[in-house]
Amino acid sequence: MNLSIESVTKQHFDGLRRALDTVAREKRFLAFTEAPSEEVCWAFYSSIVANGWCQMVALLDGVVVGWCDVLPTHGQARSHVGTLGIGLIPSARHLGIGKKLMKSAIEAAWTTGLTRIELTVRTDNENAKALYEHLGFSIEGLQRRSFRVDGEYADSYAMALLRQT
Repeated sequence: MNLSIESVTKQHFDGLRRALDTVAREKRFLAFTEAPSEEVCWAFYSSIVANGWCQMVALLDGVVVGWCDVLPTHGQARSHVGTLGIGLIPSARHLGIGKKLMKSAIEAAWTTGLTRIELTVRTDNENAKALYEHLGFSIEGLQRRSFRVDGEYADSYAMALLRQT
């Protein structure tokens, strides 16, 4: 198993979209239930690269198996805040890759001047919640009925990590 964690580049876009689509179609972890069109994804990924924002990809034997990004929020009063998103295809889970991705993305986010990272996780995703807590995230609130997939509602936690100064 040859694992590398890298900043996203144009060469990763197709693999990244495939990984996004795989995770989205599970209908358990993301707000998406399928990946947006190739055109929309490429525009989004291109904006990340062009703006120097934080998105890391995990490559296992040269294939994109996951990502973690910390993207800026909107508004000058929240310019210190980023929102974390992460996903791993099923075969890449429980191998420590998520932890490595998150550590890399968080460190990169701090170097851009962010001092707060937020995320949302479904309450039934205990593995992810445990990983986030292990890395220092705290639950700040319960978001009731914040996801709806195939007519079924799910609650989520709002979590955050503050940079230690």
